[in-house]
Amino acid sequence: MSQNNPNRRDFLRSVGLGSAAAAFSGQLTAAPPADPNAGAVLSIDPRPKFPLSPYLYMQFMEPLGTTDGSVDAAWDFWSDRWREDVVEITQQLAPALMRWGGCFCSYYRWKEGVGPRDQRKPMINQLWGGIYNNQVGTPEFVDFCRRVGADPLLVVNFESDGRKHWAVTPKGDIRLGNAQEAGEWVDYCNNPANAWRRQHGVAEPYGVKLWQIGNETSYGGQMDVDTAAKKTLEFARAMRKADPTIDIIGWADSGWAERMAQIAGEELQYLAFHNGLGPGGDDSPLRGIEYRRDPDQTWNYFMKAAGAQQEKLADMRRQVAKYSIPLALTECHFFLPGRNRCEALSTWAAGVANARVLNVHERNGDLLKIATLADFCGTRWQNNAVMIPVPSGKSFLMPVGMVMSLYRRHSGSQSVEVTGTPDGLDAVASRTDDRVFLHVVNTRRTQSVSSAFQIQGGRITAGRVYWFDPDPQAEVFEYHPEYTFAREARLDPAATWTFPAASVSAVELTMEPA
Repeated sequence: MSQNNPNRRDFLRSVGLGSAAAAFSGQLTAAPPADPNAGAVLSIDPRPKFPLSPYLYMQFMEPLGTTDGSVDAAWDFWSDRWREDVVEITQQLAPALMRWGGCFCSYYRWKEGVGPRDQRKPMINQLWGGIYNNQVGTPEFVDFCRRVGADPLLVVNFESDGRKHWAVTPKGDIRLGNAQEAGEWVDYCNNPANAWRRQHGVAEPYGVKLWQIGNETSYGGQMDVDTAAKKTLEFARAMRKADPTIDIIGWADSGWAERMAQIAGEELQYLAFHNGLGPGGDDSPLRGIEYRRDPDQTWNYFMKAAGAQQEKLADMRRQVAKYSIPLALTECHFFLPGRNRCEALSTWAAGVANARVLNVHERNGDLLKIATLADFCGTRWQNNAVMIPVPSGKSFLMPVGMVMSLYRRHSGSQSVEVTGTPDGLDAVASRTDDRVFLHVVNTRRTQSVSSAFQIQGGRITAGRVYWFDPDPQAEVFEYHPEYTFAREARLDPAATWTFPAASVSAVELTMEPA
């Protein structure tokens, strides 16, 4: 795993890093005596604490109109299928759950996006601009989910979330969806005998088991929480009448969680909230190209994101403390000035910041069961997990997508506790059977951190490390396989591992009783 690897050197040169030779590489060194009090041991208590959901690495797809190509760019209109490069990179991203949602669903009429494509009605994309042609609808979205191994999540039109300006367009087009329409969508997807779906040539049901009612209903709409909760009950019952086995997510942000649980909790399996990790003040180094001027200031600013996310989750936990309804963070990302072209989010420093937020999600995994950190795909927004070159080229993972892919591929099913870490490391742990998984972030921008590993009451018999460690200032703007795919090495149980500066790592340890 030498840092003289030619592929790595070529990549660093391609992104314009004058300091390429200074990039650290993970390496094994002879282990000192394992002394937990010395601060050089990463120790784990392997007793399971709570189950971890695979949906902590969700992605969501929203047609973003003229703002970003997103869905249209991912679809090959000549052959009526998904672009193969988008499918391939999403398989690498490996989301367990894909959401069809966003503000778009507040004026989306699902019946316009099913049946023969030449008969589908185009619509004005009211928030994002332009015309959405509905060539991608329910069948195409479910097909994409199946191709990439993800479960589908559909968001229903919840009476336009109380936004009258979206309910009826200036041209008089009715865009408001009611409970009956939501129930009919569930029936179309899940009823084996649904006549309309079968008329469209689809004999087998789509089997969509996860549905969301309301998207950002509390963000400036005309519904109060009591009205929204009562309408949520109405929608949920209409939808469950079509399929009693579905799981339903209700909207609960802006202080709505407790009241939503009181009124509609009997029909809800999850309560949804969103979070944008914002820019701070006018002196934020993430504005424009300021982030390039002082790498230390930019790094320190990015490292604050994990604390902000923990504060948001702590608030949501307080609101639902009396109830046993899990939380669903169905949208979350950095929300920065110049969001359409915020180059700071293209840097590896942003990838490290996102990894720390993922660690926060995992620590809250007893209650947080669905979460995301990106807007999935597009042609412009740097907070997308997947960037799609147009008119041609090979789609690639942005830094946030890189860390989500790494964590998703190397995670256990049960949370376990990290009882000690060397200074500079942010680590969480999980396990499945005799394997322990560590997610480790080196929060030091320019210094590596060495550590031995210790499992309480157990002995480590084998291990591997998978990691990313570009220069924090590296900006990702094209496909490079040696960068998209994590590096890996065998971990000798009798050695320490040196975590490179500004690295994100997944460590897999095989253990047996001592």
